[in-house]
Amino acid sequence: MQGLPKFEHPDLLIGADGASDAGVFRLRDDLLILQSLDFFPPLVDDAYLYGQIAAANSLSDIYAMGGVPRTALNIVGFPDDKLSLDILHEILRGGAERVQAAGALIVGGHTVRDTEIKYGLSVTGVATPDELLTNRDARPGDRLVLTKALGTGFVTTAFKRNRCPEDVLATASESMVQLNKAGSEAARAVGASASTDITGFGLSGHAIEMASASSVTLLLDLEALPVLPGAAKLAAAGNQTRASATNRSAAAASMRIEGDGDALQLEMVFDPQTSGGLLISVPAGRADELVEKCRLAGAAATATVGEVAEQHDAPLIFRS
Repeated sequence: MQGLPKFEHPDLLIGADGASDAGVFRLRDDLLILQSLDFFPPLVDDAYLYGQIAAANSLSDIYAMGGVPRTALNIVGFPDDKLSLDILHEILRGGAERVQAAGALIVGGHTVRDTEIKYGLSVTGVATPDELLTNRDARPGDRLVLTKALGTGFVTTAFKRNRCPEDVLATASESMVQLNKAGSEAARAVGASASTDITGFGLSGHAIEMASASSVTLLLDLEALPVLPGAAKLAAAGNQTRASATNRSAAAASMRIEGDGDALQLEMVFDPQTSGGLLISVPAGRADELVEKCRLAGAAATATVGEVAEQHDAPLIFRS
């Protein structure tokens, strides 16, 4: 981004600078539009399931900001000179199913011939100023709630190496397909302070972004972190992605660990997540209510995983 023009406007509330989940533009005093996009190559062999996962992941940024997705545009790279268009049809059908589940509309898109399949969405959502959530307002004394289990990176990497049991992949896929709608709606209902979704930078990276943006320190309890069934075993077998090492290296200067720490639980915080959950900062007195609302709405792995403190010597502290 260095050397590129900086876009400024009185109604541009959140732009490309910083580490927010979506851009925010004020249309009226009572109406904001949120915009984001994401796409990636297949993580699974089933084309329909891949489309569902990619769409859920793309919609997540709008949910993380407290918004409601309204429209989406398909983004496609596809080697139509090598693969059947029936595969692309199934990818788009999977994406459309998740967009419909979100109550949004696909209004078009763009496809290019590529050597590798890629799919995702550009999503536009709306929110009122009172509904908007960012990663900038976590407050000391808040509790931290995570709405999905960790470990998708280990599971999908093991799958690509033909090392992943079918039931483990099925459970991880169910998590990745799940929309973050439940967590977003519950966060707004209980007056959450801040929110972000956990994706490629792992829990460590996105937690550091929230802590830095809010000028606080996040205290996360390793033993409280929900983990997908089978993920720890796959992690112990060495099914890390290159991004795991990158995330660990990037976080090293901004975190510290109190206690001995479970090595496998610690690995989970660096694991890059696909369509991961929301990390929500919520007033302490309403944390249990938030967890209950999320679980009742289908986000069964939701758990309180730590708290927000005044700024310490590091933005992120893991306790064990």
